[in-house]
Amino acid sequence: MYSIQEFLLVFFLRGASFIRRMWAKVSPKLVDSRGDVPGWVMITLMSAVLVAALLAIAGPRLQDLFNQAIDRVSGLG
Repeated sequence: MYSIQEFLLVFFLRGASFIRRMWAKVSPKLVDSRGDVPGWVMITLMSAVLVAALLAIAGPRLQDLFNQAIDRVSGLG
């Protein structure tokens, strides 16, 4: 039969071993989960181009709508 000190020693050693095994399984996934940087750059650039195209095509109309809305809210229109 174990004494309390032996029991605690075995308990903590097994716990440390378990934590080490779990960390070995999880740590490679943490390193690989940084994301696809070129993909995010492509999405960002495509979004910027889409916004620029929409502003070039519909910019004056959107500006008129905005000005009308502000005039109505402020009571000028």
